[in-house]
Amino acid sequence: MAEDAHELESLCMSCGENGTTRLLLTTIPHFREIVLMAFECPHCNERNNEVQFAGQLQPQGCRFTLSVPQHDLKALNRQVVKSDSATIKVPELDFEVPPEAQRGVLSTVEGVLLKAGDDLERLQEERRKVDPHTAASIDAFILKLRAYARGEQAFTFSLEDPSGNSFIENPNAPKEDPILLREHYDRTHEQQKSLGFLSVDHENEDGKQEEDVVEELHGAVGAKLAQQAIAQGNSEQISAALFKYTAPEEVMTFPATCGACAGRCETRMYMTNIPYFKEVIVMAASCDTCGFRNSEVKPGGSISAKGKKISLAVENQIDLTRDLIKSDTAGVEIPEVELELMPGTLGGLVTTVEGLVKTISESNVHGFEIGDSAEIVTRQKWMEFDAKLQDLLELKKSWTLVLDDSLGNSFIAPCTDSSSDDNQISVREYERSWEQNEELGLNHMNTGTS
Repeated sequence: MAEDAHELESLCMSCGENGTTRLLLTTIPHFREIVLMAFECPHCNERNNEVQFAGQLQPQGCRFTLSVPQHDLKALNRQVVKSDSATIKVPELDFEVPPEAQRGVLSTVEGVLLKAGDDLERLQEERRKVDPHTAASIDAFILKLRAYARGEQAFTFSLEDPSGNSFIENPNAPKEDPILLREHYDRTHEQQKSLGFLSVDHENEDGKQEEDVVEELHGAVGAKLAQQAIAQGNSEQISAALFKYTAPEEVMTFPATCGACAGRCETRMYMTNIPYFKEVIVMAASCDTCGFRNSEVKPGGSISAKGKKISLAVENQIDLTRDLIKSDTAGVEIPEVELELMPGTLGGLVTTVEGLVKTISESNVHGFEIGDSAEIVTRQKWMEFDAKLQDLLELKKSWTLVLDDSLGNSFIAPCTDSSSDDNQISVREYERSWEQNEELGLNHMNTGTS
């Protein structure tokens, strides 16, 4: 959703006179709020634009890998948001756009490649005078780059951002995209420092300062996913959903780093039990520097030996009010409307069945319905899908909600004293596949004793 543009007078760095900067807050569908900035000087005609993010650094970095088929113009026209900390790579060309280049760009796959070619061509006249051989090699490379931008060859477009604030559009959302792979990962110590987070050094045996280094296993998000948030929300949501089960016995406090301003803050933690589910750890953080607040629930105990698939037949209003926990590793399915959300979509949630459907509507539909980048056909498609979701909430017919969690950390509350006595809930445990264990980092775990 876009607001009115704000204008302010600012200095032109080219001629020293005053120009005009326009700021516009808008929303990228399936992404987040951003600020578009455009500067124009009437004296020297200097113009530039930039994208900045109206929010915090994300808890994890992100990596998007788009496999662009040959002559696929729709793939080349996908929207791309590149933050000032993101790197773009095209392995087939051994080509990389570093964070310093194309800072804060809102473009398309084709636009990014064409802009890179234009930047390389900018100093070619000077290169031809000084180093003709290098200039000829760059000319040949620019021709290849522009051929890729026209779709003459299939290639891989990789976008990696440790801040988590970059994005490649998925036109099939909320369904899985067959040519787009999205991954999230924990930042390394060096990446934390480069983004402005406070780093903690410690002394080694020789008394020298030494930094902790986080090792990332190849091809794995890591077993830390088991300790990722089951749910995130504000303090009121957490309290309403959990305090009715049990009260905290002992609250522990420890220092932490604010995810919004990187300042020092406090995190409070306590353990509690949810009936028919498991032990969980409730955590809440607040920053006195910037006022940022966050709450989350983490699973307690060991990693479940098996995954869990929970199916609920929604038939009446009582079913819509059932408490629900959706973990970060859980996928969501509603077969009646052909809805399938991949694990990690929406993050973790503590809510109700009705609240989950509303969250899906708000995060996946409303961005297209009112987003400034939505085409007429696309907008109509999402409005029709939103109408189907509203029919689910009005119970015009019974429907099925499925939570598929490879770590078994999701939960739907029964209406009886036991889930086994609730005929509307079906819980099936299954063995995780090798690919699921690989994604969770479990294949690399050494549980043996030395």
